[in-house]
Amino acid sequence: MLRRSLAAVVLASLSGTVLLGASPLPVPKPPPAPAATAPAARNDYANTGFTAPLGQGLRAFYARDFPGARKGFENALAVIPDNTLAMSFLNATAAQTPGNLDTLLDAEEENLAKNPKSAIAHVRLGFSYLFASLAGRDRNVDAREELNAAVQLDPASQSAHTGLGIMREADRSANRAKTEFLAALNADPQNVLAREYLSRIYQIDLKDPQRALTAIIDVPNLVPDYADIYFHLASLMHDLGQYEAAISYATRGLQADVGRVGESGQHGYTLLARIYLDEKKPDDARRVLKASIIAGTDTAYASTLLKKIDDGAYGKLPAASPSPGPSGSPSPAPKKKK
Repeated sequence: MLRRSLAAVVLASLSGTVLLGASPLPVPKPPPAPAATAPAARNDYANTGFTAPLGQGLRAFYARDFPGARKGFENALAVIPDNTLAMSFLNATAAQTPGNLDTLLDAEEENLAKNPKSAIAHVRLGFSYLFASLAGRDRNVDAREELNAAVQLDPASQSAHTGLGIMREADRSANRAKTEFLAALNADPQNVLAREYLSRIYQIDLKDPQRALTAIIDVPNLVPDYADIYFHLASLMHDLGQYEAAISYATRGLQADVGRVGESGQHGYTLLARIYLDEKKPDDARRVLKASIIAGTDTAYASTLLKKIDDGAYGKLPAASPSPGPSGSPSPAPKKKK
């Protein structure tokens, strides 16, 4: 038995010698782990399924075709239900027709009752309450409650932070509004509404037009049918002394806002007049101020500026030289017969 044991040891040692003398087989390496890729930044405006109906809605809104506008914005929100620009315009459209905003509020309240844990449902109702306040009914407390509830459910909700920022801005709390807009842009870098309001804070409150311009300079590439953005760009270019660009943007805004509904249509002519006065072109200023009065927009201010020009308040100005295309402004839209 001992021999057997020894034999076994010898056999084992021989086997071990053979194994040690042989080349070891290569151990296969595990495949490298795939590199972690950061999620693509959100960009609603890269989705043509969203931008096509949004553009249709904007064009209809600025042409005062409010039923068509509502359809466009509803179709856009069916694709991206928390886009703040589409939400705002849906409410702005409803506010144009008596009773429609109440109908929208009822629908949003009913939707929230069915989906109490939906951050988007709270935001949609919050925006409707916000517009009800703008229309003359004080629903600000309700709006703030809904937007805060949305943040509790989804702390990164870009739409809720945008809504809260708008409310802070209306309260003249620029720093707190800025914080909300930056939080929105952290989640959605292409949030047009947040960028627009943030730009206004930089321009008006912080007196930094160059930074304000950086925030919105490419918005027309995202939403070319958004007429009001051209007014803001014209105002910024005016502040920066870039008069040719300011005239071009103001003119484009007037061309897009054919129904004189938004800021471009309501105040674009008088902005153009101020630019022309800074350029020492009083005849051009008179022309666009008269167009503003004919269009029935900003008439009091336009009349005041006209009188100041005629009274020599701007000094003795040289006659305007013939101006190229960009300095021409569109003719006022004919008023609709009631």
